[in-house]
Amino acid sequence: MAGSIGGFNAHAANIVAAIYIACGQDPAQSVGSSNCITLMEATGPTNEDLHISCTMPSIEVGTVGGGTNLAPQQACLKMLGIQGASKENPGENARQLARVVCGTVLAGELSLMAALAAGHLVKSHMTHNRSKMNLQELPGTCTKKAA
Repeated sequence: MAGSIGGFNAHAANIVAAIYIACGQDPAQSVGSSNCITLMEATGPTNEDLHISCTMPSIEVGTVGGGTNLAPQQACLKMLGIQGASKENPGENARQLARVVCGTVLAGELSLMAALAAGHLVKSHMTHNRSKMNLQELPGTCTKKAA
């Protein structure tokens, strides 16, 4: 698995940033909130099962104020059932949003590791890699070298 500053994960920051933008969180907080350790280990009687865990100790989220007041972001929070403050248990909606973030990161980590293990990630990158194009030949591109 890829290692990064603040954790050992494949691509937690991509998922955290996407959810943060969709749910009205401060995108700058996706840096610290992406601290993550994903662990995978064989388990079960014949070690053919997989136990995966995702630990994210510093998720910073909220469901009141800031970008959560924007209509599209409110719609995302409402769809998750966590828009605004919890009247019964203050802070519970933010805690639930943190669970959604971590659960989504866990699903993404599992998906990426499966694609890597099966060879699908490299194959798809080779099939759809735009860098195979000669950018110098595309209309509207600069063909002169800078002085």
